[in-house]
Amino acid sequence: MTGGGVSGAAAPAEYAAEGRLPMATWQEFEAAAPEMATAGRALIYRVGIGLGYLATVRADGGPRLHPFCPIIAAGGLWAFIIDSPKRRDLLDDGRYALHSFPAEEVDDEFYLTGTVEAINGDPALHDEVAAVYRATGGDTNDAEQLFAFDIEHAMLATYKKRPDWPPTYTHWHADG
Repeated sequence: MTGGGVSGAAAPAEYAAEGRLPMATWQEFEAAAPEMATAGRALIYRVGIGLGYLATVRADGGPRLHPFCPIIAAGGLWAFIIDSPKRRDLLDDGRYALHSFPAEEVDDEFYLTGTVEAINGDPALHDEVAAVYRATGGDTNDAEQLFAFDIEHAMLATYKKRPDWPPTYTHWHADG
């Protein structure tokens, strides 16, 4: 995790030495690209509760795709994940891609890639994220694992109207 003091923060220069790509928290992404973050948040929360598709990497290296409920809270991007193939994928590999659910009224898209970290031993953070999730209509229990989603890349595609093509693409990378 970078910034935000969640856990194990590494400075950008340390990433190259560790063979990792630079990552950002939601708060850092929002500070660097506020208009894009606002549009992305609106697409994720367009029905009240956060909705998206989560792509993970299976143990055999293949892709797996799942619907899930991302949560933007406490300066980060989070999810509570039940014991499932997607949870095992995240624990084993840690790479993810998130894509917003399609909207009926517009074709705009929001996409993130990065890595996750399982969060353990921080009941105050767990409760804070759970409260935000419950306020949107979600629910969680002790059987679910809290994950923090760091962001390496964000993409926003905006369309003028259907069936306009191509959309306008906006990209953001944690390494600037």
